[in-house]
Amino acid sequence: MNKQKLLDLYNKNLDELLEISAGFMTNKIEFCSLVNARNGKCSQNCKYCAQSSHYRTDIEDYPLINKDEVIKAALEAKNNGVIRFAVVTSGKSPDEENFDKILEFIDELNKIDGIRSCASIGILNEEQAKQLALHGLKRFHHNINTSESYYSEVCTTHTWKDRLNTCKLVKKYGMELCCGVILGMGESIEQRIEMALELREIQPDSIPINILMPIPKTPFENYINKIDEENILRTLAIFKIANPQSVLRFCGGRMRLSDENQEKALKYCVEGILTGNYLTTTGKKPQEDLKTAKNLNKEIVSHI
Repeated sequence: MNKQKLLDLYNKNLDELLEISAGFMTNKIEFCSLVNARNGKCSQNCKYCAQSSHYRTDIEDYPLINKDEVIKAALEAKNNGVIRFAVVTSGKSPDEENFDKILEFIDELNKIDGIRSCASIGILNEEQAKQLALHGLKRFHHNINTSESYYSEVCTTHTWKDRLNTCKLVKKYGMELCCGVILGMGESIEQRIEMALELREIQPDSIPINILMPIPKTPFENYINKIDEENILRTLAIFKIANPQSVLRFCGGRMRLSDENQEKALKYCVEGILTGNYLTTTGKKPQEDLKTAKNLNKEIVSHI
């Protein structure tokens, strides 16, 4: 699978491309959810992000929430058909005090029958990765966000390779890896192909697909027209073709797609949904996603 072959596929008739992608699909769909456990005051300058301290966005900053709130959110998610539940925090990396508390959260999540623990807490060092594994974290989430060739246009306070190193540490210590992208940040079609190939090299278990929802007062606040619905579908198909063993997962920004195109993606490319609200944007209610899955005759994964 090389760049030119994927580019040729990208430019095929859309229906034909989606049919090719469908050949790599299962009929299963799985649901995950998250709790936004620490919000805002991030030192990094990612141009898409409402939580960056570099921009004066209108979000509520709050410190790490308590364990009871995490468990309450996880139990509610379980009641909505969720099998994976993530603790998500803002910031480049967790400080020592917060990291110890996050380990406690993971211990508690692992006691909930039917829930597999996940975390998205930034760039890790080796000792942190080791401790997460020792505490039984099942899956760690860390996106590459965009292609290596475009990364400096998105963020300059850390590098694409910093992110890649965290992904490698996650796999080194035996945890599952969730690693994806944000589409519509000004990248070219060729750079979307590069992302698909970079992810193929990384081999994540799950590839979350986010579509930029421009946040007022960030540098990307006017980037609403950087990708249209057809190109989102084309990109999803290419990602699935390039990464047949990974579960493509709808995440933030899927509301940029019409209901018809969301269903088309779930039919031909996408096998997972981050349901409920996201970090700083809204999603669909879990009941709506469950209804859509049933209407598409999808087999809902209830245990792993």
